[in-house]
Amino acid sequence: MSLTAQQIQAGTGCTAALAAKWQPYLHPACALFSIDSPKRLAAFLAQIGHETGRLVYVREIWGPTAAQSRYEGRKDLGNIYPGDGKRFLGRGLIQTTGRTNYQGTRDGLFGLMMTVPDFEASPAELEKPEWAALSAAWYWHSRNLNTLADAGDFEGITRTINGGLNGYADRQALYKAGMLALL
Repeated sequence: MSLTAQQIQAGTGCTAALAAKWQPYLHPACALFSIDSPKRLAAFLAQIGHETGRLVYVREIWGPTAAQSRYEGRKDLGNIYPGDGKRFLGRGLIQTTGRTNYQGTRDGLFGLMMTVPDFEASPAELEKPEWAALSAAWYWHSRNLNTLADAGDFEGITRTINGGLNGYADRQALYKAGMLALL
């Protein structure tokens, strides 16, 4: 299924200009990871739309907030060195967070393509459109979220991505708009 800029705009809530900017990166990334049905695409677009403030932010806005301060020293995120919390803040369209997730993204994508940046050594590479889109689609694939999308388990998808239900109503509204555009 092809993914148009109009469908991206509806599913993420972004502007037409941002949808046109992201379409050349999102379409092949989704195709590579079989995010290829209306349910899958609508769920994926809704999640990245919410996570990035409508495809505006490919880098987490750093305060640091109380939650962000807790990134520092979190062994479950692989943040074992001083400064890792800020260095491995959320980046990309799914907001990849933590040294371990940067490593996993690099290694997962390297298994599929010849040239992949070392996101651990150069974290800002995840902010570039190609890698922002591919990292989000790879994350989706690596967490088997197509299966949840096929089953209509949008809450399960949100919990996997967010760890909870932060912004759930917004994500649901984007999903519904995406479904209308994709059918």
